Amino acid sequence: MKSRFEVKPLIKCLAGALMLASAPTVLWAYDIGTVSGSGGGAAATVPGSAPDVAPTQGSLTATEPQSIISQQYIENNLSGMSNYIEAAGIAPGVWSYSPNGPGGNDNPGLSMRGFQDGQYNVLFDGIPFSDGADFTHHATSYMTAQDTGKMVVDRGPGRASTIGDATFGGTIATYSKNPLTDPSSTVRLQTGSFNSRLEGFQFDTGVMQNYGDASAFIDFNHFSTDGALLNNDMRRSNLFAKLIKPINDNTTLTVVAMQNSSYQNASLGATAAQIAQYGSRYGLSLDPSSQAFVGYNSDKFTSNFDYIGIQSTQGSWKLDNKLYTNAYEHDAMQGQDPNGATPNGTANGPNNIPGVTGLTQYTTYGDVFRATKTMGSDDLGMGVWVERQLHQSWNNSVDLTNGQVFGNQNSETSALNTIQPYVEYVWRPNSTWAVTPGVKFDDINRTQLLVGTTSTSATYTAVLPSLDVHYYVNDHWSAYGQAASGFVAPLLSYLASANPSAIAPQKTNNYQLGSVFKTPKLALSGDVFYITNNNLIQQVGTLNTLPVYQNAGVVQYRGAEGEATYNVGHGINLYGNFSFTSTTSNAATPILNAPLVTSALGVLYNQGPANATLIAKEIGSRITGQDAFNNNVTLGSYTVVNFSAGYKLSALDGWAKNTTVQLQLDNIFNRTDIIAQNGRTGTSTLNGAPSGDPLFWTLYGRIINLNLSAAF
Repeated sequence: MKSRFEVKPLIKCLAGALMLASAPTVLWAYDIGTVSGSGGGAAATVPGSAPDVAPTQGSLTATEPQSIISQQYIENNLSGMSNYIEAAGIAPGVWSYSPNGPGGNDNPGLSMRGFQDGQYNVLFDGIPFSDGADFTHHATSYMTAQDTGKMVVDRGPGRASTIGDATFGGTIATYSKNPLTDPSSTVRLQTGSFNSRLEGFQFDTGVMQNYGDASAFIDFNHFSTDGALLNNDMRRSNLFAKLIKPINDNTTLTVVAMQNSSYQNASLGATAAQIAQYGSRYGLSLDPSSQAFVGYNSDKFTSNFDYIGIQSTQGSWKLDNKLYTNAYEHDAMQGQDPNGATPNGTANGPNNIPGVTGLTQYTTYGDVFRATKTMGSDDLGMGVWVERQLHQSWNNSVDLTNGQVFGNQNSETSALNTIQPYVEYVWRPNSTWAVTPGVKFDDINRTQLLVGTTSTSATYTAVLPSLDVHYYVNDHWSAYGQAASGFVAPLLSYLASANPSAIAPQKTNNYQLGSVFKTPKLALSGDVFYITNNNLIQQVGTLNTLPVYQNAGVVQYRGAEGEATYNVGHGINLYGNFSFTSTTSNAATPILNAPLVTSALGVLYNQGPANATLIAKEIGSRITGQDAFNNNVTLGSYTVVNFSAGYKLSALDGWAKNTTVQLQLDNIFNRTDIIAQNGRTGTSTLNGAPSGDPLFWTLYGRIINLNLSAAF
């Protein structure tokens, strides 16, 4: 779409607003760090102040737009098996949805500034993780909200030290919580809508002086739900453990291990006609003669994520190394065209149910090394990320009526090797200025073996420079500017396309200006950005059943974002954020799932043992795909209002400590709008032309959760 958005006037408005905001007398400076490099530390805040309770806030040390989401907000407002997608959804410029309810299935979605999953980066304790086939993330198979310490939503490519497969769309950095300092056993129970239940137990050792001041915790949670969508049940078990052990005064060892398993019956969405006939909750059928029968559509997931980390200070050097491994397996069964119009029939009979079984699995080994040398007031940073992922997948055509396998549709084994060394230098000519140039080299090699064909291989490289300037106006006000390049390699499927040599990596140039202002009364930040993607890759057809891709041309992203929290007093804080994103493209198709506007408005109460939050989040209009006639499908804006309230008792009749009761009420006005499209049905036809009806997701309606936790 055409845009009349101008960057320069927004910069002037932003600067003027922040000058007015800086009028109060400077009291004292504080901040909670930044995600740049290996992540920022935390500094003290005033309990109950605007920054202390803000759902999201900027950082005075930030060198690009970012929103920090605290552990307190996550604990008070998210259900136990939620994940980073639900948590990040409150941030400006972010649109997230979970069709089956929070943590309810493997189909959540998250868009950031119009960039989709696979176009942005996700870190777990500073370690990148993704499915190397397409750089997407299986959010419900890894860390849960119960084990999350904080999150940083970084809306930009970061410095050279920001590692990952697809950093140009931003980085969502999740950090695991730390063990408690005192021994404790915590029991948690949750019950809620759609027969959702969670049982969990956590044991903290406290600081063990007899074992070198080591501390650790182990946390187990089991979750089950019938699902917001009919016949979309899920069961999930997650085990998480963390150990922190000081080796000496300068060195600390950290060990993390996570195991996860889950089972779900999940639909791919419903057509508009099905929603009109059966209601917004329609998912799967109880009819064994239907390809959408719940018994024919199931998924089993297993995963793990483990690392050993060493942090050490040696003279003027700070060293950080994490050696890690993670694995993921998805065993799937599905009707050939659930909720579509493809007729039944197999070689065994005209009424037999056609379907597909499949397996996707990968194992990853890697290491992240970072070193920073203090040189007077400056810092020299360097490091390298090395990773190897072994991937395999297959699917078979099957007769779901009798289980007969008819043959392999496709099968592949592949390897993805990544190496990203970087170097950057933070030059501080005085106490107010910091200038950081840096460069990262990205080298990605893919190899793939398809059954019945020869092996193919491709290597993609890029030199990615970055430059940022940071300025402290005073103790409460900072400003920054950034220019950086981004990169993402072509997907694994491109190697099997009809013209693989024509596929080049996607490269971006990112330019951003922003400012952050903080006092105990007010936390305020805003930014403007301009991003170009010089060769958006999209599929334009097929040749001999193989997909044909092309470099569709330049796509431009322009926008402005802001967030603010104001402390009224007496434990009451007002919160709001907004984003405006415009996309201009000469591609044949529009940028999908890129809301023009997002905004949030809320009030928070936090005083003594009580807390309460009331927040509304609006998602603007967006194009979500094409209908059966290949016309664009545009969905209107919608607003969801959530409420949460809790109370913490210091003791319960002398036998429990830190007992907490928390009520969460999501979507209190019970909105059930169609909000997103999940592709189209398989092979239905209209007017003789092969086409498919759109499959849609809807809002899940009102959800009530009651959480109880008690520590002993």
